[in-house]
Order: sequence, then structure tokens, then C-alpha cells
Amino acid sequence: MAVVLLVAAAAGALAQSLTIEQIRVIGNRRIPKETVLARLFTHPGDTFDPVSIERDFNSLWNTGYFDDLRIEREDSEKGVILNIYLREKPNIREINYKGLNSVSQSDVLDRFKKEKVPLSVESQYDGTKIKRAETVLKELLAEHGHQFATIKTEVKTIPPASVQINFNIKEGPTVKVGNIKFVGNQHISSLLLRRSMKNLKPVGIPYSIVLENLFAKTFDSSRLEEDAERVRQAYRDKGYYNAAVEEPRTQIRDQGGLSLLTFRPNKGKRVDILMPIEEGDRYRLSNITFSGMKAQMNPRALRATFAIKDGDFFNATVIGKGMDNLKKAYGQMGYINFGAIPKATFDENKKTVAFNIDIDEGKPFYVGRIEIQGNTLTRDRVIRRELMLEEGSVYNSQLWELSLLRLNQLDYFDPLKVDQDSEAHQDTENGSVDLLLKVKEKGKNSIGLNGGVSGLSGAFLGLNYQTNNFLGLGETLSVQANLGSVNRQLLFGFTQPYTRNRPLNLGFQLFDTKNDYNAAKSSPTAATASANLTTAQQSLLQNYNNSTVGFNMSASYPLPRHNFQRVGFTYSLTRSSITAFSSASQNLFQTLNFRSGIQGQNALDGIINSSASFSYSINTINNPQRPRRGKEITAVLQIAGIGGNVRYIFPAVAYKSFMPMKYFLPSPEGRNVFGIRSELKYIQGFGGDVAPPNNRFYAGGEADLRGFDVRSTTPLAYIPNKISFNLTNPDGSCVPRDPNNPQLNQCIQVLLPVYSVVSVGGDLNFTNNMEYRIPIAGPVTFALFNDFGIDVAANKGQLKQSPEGAASLNAPLYGCPVYNNGTCEGGVQVKFNSLIRPLAGTNFVPRMSTGAELQVILPIVNAPFRVYYAFNPLRLYEEAEGQNLITREMFPPGGAGDYSYAEAIQLYGSRYQLRDPRKTFRLTVSTTF
Repeated sequence: MAVVLLVAAAAGALAQSLTIEQIRVIGNRRIPKETVLARLFTHPGDTFDPVSIERDFNSLWNTGYFDDLRIEREDSEKGVILNIYLREKPNIREINYKGLNSVSQSDVLDRFKKEKVPLSVESQYDGTKIKRAETVLKELLAEHGHQFATIKTEVKTIPPASVQINFNIKEGPTVKVGNIKFVGNQHISSLLLRRSMKNLKPVGIPYSIVLENLFAKTFDSSRLEEDAERVRQAYRDKGYYNAAVEEPRTQIRDQGGLSLLTFRPNKGKRVDILMPIEEGDRYRLSNITFSGMKAQMNPRALRATFAIKDGDFFNATVIGKGMDNLKKAYGQMGYINFGAIPKATFDENKKTVAFNIDIDEGKPFYVGRIEIQGNTLTRDRVIRRELMLEEGSVYNSQLWELSLLRLNQLDYFDPLKVDQDSEAHQDTENGSVDLLLKVKEKGKNSIGLNGGVSGLSGAFLGLNYQTNNFLGLGETLSVQANLGSVNRQLLFGFTQPYTRNRPLNLGFQLFDTKNDYNAAKSSPTAATASANLTTAQQSLLQNYNNSTVGFNMSASYPLPRHNFQRVGFTYSLTRSSITAFSSASQNLFQTLNFRSGIQGQNALDGIINSSASFSYSINTINNPQRPRRGKEITAVLQIAGIGGNVRYIFPAVAYKSFMPMKYFLPSPEGRNVFGIRSELKYIQGFGGDVAPPNNRFYAGGEADLRGFDVRSTTPLAYIPNKISFNLTNPDGSCVPRDPNNPQLNQCIQVLLPVYSVVSVGGDLNFTNNMEYRIPIAGPVTFALFNDFGIDVAANKGQLKQSPEGAASLNAPLYGCPVYNNGTCEGGVQVKFNSLIRPLAGTNFVPRMSTGAELQVILPIVNAPFRVYYAFNPLRLYEEAEGQNLITREMFPPGGAGDYSYAEAIQLYGSRYQLRDPRKTFRLTVSTTF
């Protein structure tokens, strides 16, 4: 590389009279002429000065843009012309990593960025950058077990002014960790010490002795020192305060031996590690004292921040956490520059260590200004009312973190993080902290058309509109219409989170719903419906729909000094009507004692439920849509009977928790999420009434137990009923009432007592759901799940028939022993039990489903689209005897009586095969929790 400066030096007097006429730039390609001239101190019209020309040369050369540069003088009639000859450094057209297999190119670019290696396509070629890149590449390969990697860089010229860089890499053999041995460990086993080595310990079955060293990790010499310190920390956690770990010794060898998988000789290198240890004595903690305190702090409160008692063996990790807790305690009072130095004092006779913690409090800081950026729609006061810090108050970093948690729970903004979306600027002189909060608003409006197949709604089509930040004041306005083959829902709601600038949450909803329930389609019978259930039997199954219109009004308020705890009150008024499509449903609703003084067909219409609910909740879940951490506890007590015509109490408690996971262990930095939900609820009528059948618990479906059909995992019971059965001749024709006029098609009917097996719902329900969620990309998540539930009819008195209903079943005479002129005479008196008895083997039956699902958060629907497969290890698998009350005496003698009796027994006295599905595959738009 030649660098030449040719400037003809003239005599001093002559130089003073020369004027620079023109400056020419020759040889530039990518760099504009104006950019070169802007770097010069000399301009046309200036007096020629060799010193200034030399300074111009240095200014251009120091940019690093050029391989060659010279400035020549050319005399003219009007003065001097300066010719700047330059050759630009070539730009990099292409970078190739040939032979790179153990790491990806994206990993290489990330490492270049971290190590500040400015090497990229279209950047200028610089040999020093290439050497730096080689060094970083070797370090990266060494971390992945290729300590013997070699790199040869080839630079090819691409005319006119570009180069291609090829890193030719030979990774060499993979180097893995061999034997890890310790010398001098008398009191702690080598197994425990190896487990403390997070970076290099072998992978095996945790806490097993035989398979602990099953798979070796890749050797990384840069992390060996970290693991040596972890071994020392393991000793200090056991009380060996002065334990020392000498510099580990390593030895490389060929692996050798046979592979257990291929039965071929193993190839590759192994590094055996030997760690010499000097244990020293074991110490107990005698006491912890504090000095240097200026604030009025209770020493007992400070001591309580250390979770170790006097007399316990010394534990370095616990002491370290205590120091962190101490800093947080002072930070809550504004001492953000708090510092503390622990000083250890040893008693060698008693083998104890005492700590004196010298505290440097600094001075308390107060909140100066709080500024908010990025809220174009949301009013400042909507954000500020969620902040737990005010301007002028003592600065508390923990309260600031909780403030961002409250904002995340609103779901108005993209998830906020303290270290990324807020800044704290200290003013040491004034003792204040200015806070800057940067938010990015989500779209407040959601308008969508959706449809599909769901276990809850069947085939459905829905239209919804929702705004979660109406007019920027935080209100929620929602309109929803879903039309499905199983249910229909129309809803209009409005919620005001703050009323008169107080955190009083007020809201209301107007709704109109219709739900269809047909037990013939539920899982216990669906698998064998055609083969096992006759038409007559299916007529005795539950089959009805429930139409409800109503409204509710709610209010909630946070508890003082408990910002994440709320108490609430809700009043609801609904009017329901039942339309029964089977005799079993008619009988269940008409005779069950859930409406005082109103029975029969009138009991199915005008069911007015006037209820009040009292609730308590604590919610620290960080995001309602995609939660990663936090918990929610809810307790509700609903009382129906404040007016209306049904009376019951309904207590329920629910727990929900989310925690980030790394692999299968909790970790604050984990990418995956483990979620759990548990719910326990109970319902019971009072004042002589039972709970309405449509308010009892019918479990199953993607809302609770994903492997089962909706409303199918409930207790079954024998429901008493009476039916009219045609007296039939052996040839299949019925016996006419008027033999002289058979064309009237009026058959003699025999009144028969029967029991039908019907799902009656539970009054006690427990559900537990667990999910391990693995984010894939964007809104797509893969989840492993386990659902467990049990639905029980625990209180037999809650399946009591009304006196009117029981009388209607017990009053008539059953059968037709004799008939004269088309009229039945005689009969049998049957007394049914007034309590509906659960079917043995179906009442206390736990259900469990486990499987996997793919979730996609739909931005318009604001609900996950889910495809899941479930296997059911716990399910109902029973054969039940039909309850037979039909006797031969109920039919007249003769062929018609014999044939009709046999047919009735076949239809109403056979066994029931009750089967839950073994597996389920389903697409749905819904949430489980």
C-alpha cells in the first residue's frame, strides 16, 4: 500500500502569493466528491500553504476509507490546482462460511454484534477486521467443542471495487467433557460437586447414581472457571466458608471404546478435568449485626431479611439473598444508592462466624417528574391512575414494577417491561428521580366475523365488536352475536373502570341466550347409539333447550392498601324457559322440586332467577391474553331467591397460576410457560327447594375437560316416568279400542311405570387443568395439557321430587289387566321413590384427559383457535341394568298381552352400555383458562 504526498515547496515569499484556483478529486467511485471536499480545511481562493495541505492529507487518510491517497500540485496561470488522487478500499460483496456446521450463520452474526466486530456485507474491507473476526469465530467454535478448529481466510477481488471473503473452516473433532474428578473432598461427595457444575456437568437422569453420567457435554474452557467457582459456592453453602478450589487441570485424550448405539469405535476427543480442593473448617453462623444506619430502621426487621437462624451452618447463597432483600427493603424507602459491606469475624475455637454489615444508606430520593410517551389515544390520567407512585412521593422501585404490572393487566398497550419501556434519571444534587414511561398502544377496536366448529357451540357463525379503551378513558364496550347449532348468544355490555375519579368499577350486560342439550349425542352413548339404544330408550334421554334473557349489573372496588385485591357485587335478573323434547326432560323439569308451588308444564316457563353475588379476588397475572407469570384467586358466593321463583346458594373458589419455565424448571428468564387452574364449586337449594336442573354442573368439553364431549361427564340417575304403550298383536298391529271400527286407528294404550337413565348434573364439581405452553412463532403456541375433573351428586336431597310431582306418578293405576269395549279395567299401584337415585358407578367417577394442542391467537376474535388431540386415561366404562317395574300382570292374558309384555321389557328393561370416548380430536375457538 503506497502513500505518497507530492507537494512542490516553493520559496516562502513566492508561496505567499500563490492562490488555490481549483481542487480536483480523481479516482473516487462510491464516495461523493462533496464528501471528500467537506473533509478539507483548504478551499478554492485560499493562499497555498504546505502545512495546510499536509493537514488535509491527514484528515482524509484518517477516515480509513482509502487504500492509496496522494495530493499533487499543478501550477496554472491563475494560481495552483490541487489534484487529490485516491483509491477507495473495496466494499465487501459477499461473506461465506465454508465448512461451518456446529453453529449457524445467525449465531455468528449475533456474536459479531456482541463483540462489536463491524464485518458485514456492503461494509468496507479492512484486514484488521478480518483478523478480529477470525478470533471471534474460533472462540465461538471452542464453546461448541471445537477447540482445534482452524480458519483460513481467502479474499477474492470482484471488479471493479468489491471483494468476496471466504472463511474456510475446518472444525476438527468435537471435544467433550470426559471424567470429572475431585481431590481433597472429604465431606462432600463428588456426585454433589459435579451437579453444581452448571456448564460442564454430564447430562443424565437427575439424582440417579447409575445414569448420572449418561451424556457428556461439550467442553468449553472459557466456562471451566465459572464451574470451579460454583464448586466453591457449593462448599460455602454447606458451611465451609474458607473452602478453596485450585485452578482445574485438564488433559485431552481420544475417546476410545464402543458406542452403545452403533457398536462402533467412538471417535472424537475428551477432556478430563481434575479439581484440587482444600475444604477447610465448617462454620456455623453466630449472629448478624448492622452498623452505619442513619434512618430509623428496626434491627430486628433488618435481621428478618436473612432467612437463616443463628446457630445454623453458614450458607453463602442464603446470605447473598439476604443482602438482596436488604437492598430492596431500603429501596422501598427511596434509598436507591444503598450499599452494604458484610465483614466476617471468625471464632476458631467455637468454629463460628459472625457478620457485621456496614450500611451506607446514601440519601433518600423522591419522584420528580413522571412523563408518558406514545399514548396518542389513551388519556394521561387513565395511565397515571394505575401508577402506584406519584410525583413528590418517595421513590420505590418495587412500586414502579407493580405499576407496570397494573398497566399490563389493562391490555391497552403492548406488554411493558421495566428495563425496556421505562427510564429513571437521577438528579443527585436535588435527590430526585425523573421517570419516563414509553407505551405502544394496541388497536382499541376489534371487529370480526368468525365461524367454525366448536364443542361448545357446534357449527357456529359469529359477529363481534369490542373496544377495550373507549374514547381513551378505559371503558369497555362490547357487542357480540354468535349463532350455532348448539347455542346462540346475543350480548351487549359496558364497563366503566373508574367512577368519579375513584377506582369503582361499574358495568352492566344485556343478554339473550339459547342452549340446546341432547344427551343422545353425549359421549357415554354416542359410540353405541345405533347399536345399543332403541328409539324408545332415546326418548327417555335428556333432550331440551333453555332460552334465557336477562341483565346483570356489577360493581367492584380495590381493598385499601391492597391494589391487586378487589371485592365485588353483582346483581343478575334472568327469565328462562325450558322446551322439553323428550318425556324424560319433561318429567325431570316438571316434577323436580325447584319451584315452590308451581309444577307441571307451568314449571318450565317463566323461571325467574333473581340473584346477588359477592366476590373477592386477587390478581397479579401480568397479561390477560398471553400470561407469563402471576396468580389469581377468586371466591364467589351467589344467592338466588331475592325475588324470583328459584332459591339456591352457590359458593365457588378458583385458583389460577402462571410461571415462566426453562425446559421443565421454573426460571424468570424462561421462554415457556406452565399454567395451572383449579376450581371447586357447589350448589344447593334452600327453603324446601332444590337447585334448578339447568343450574347444576354438567362438565365436559374444551372449557374444562378437553377429551370429553360437552356436558357429558356428569352423574347419571334413574328418573321415574310413566308412558303409554300400545297394546300390540303378535302380527305387529295394535289392538283397537273399537273392534267394530278399526279404521279409526285408536289403539288400546297401557300405562306403564318406567325408569330412564338420564344425566342429572352434579351439585359438587372439582376441575384441575395444567398446561405447559411452548411459544413457536408470533401468535402460535404448542401446549401439552392434562385435565382432571369430577362431577358429583353429593347431596341426595337435592334430587328430590316435589309432592305434586310424586303424586302425579304414584296416583294412577299402571297396566291393563282387563279391557272391555276398548276400556282398561284394574291395574297395579306403584309407589315411586321421591328421591331420584344416582346410577351406581356413574356418580363418583373421576375423568382425566391428556394430550397436546396447537393454539393460534386470532387478532380479530381475541380468542385462540385451537386444534387438539386428547387421550382419556380415566373415563366412564360401565354396563348398567335398566330399572324394571313392568310385570306380566300389567297386560291382559292372551297373545297380545304376551307379545306386548315382551316388547316392553325389550325396550325399557335392557342393559345400558355407558362409554366415554377413548380419544378425541377437535377444532375449536375457545379458551380453557
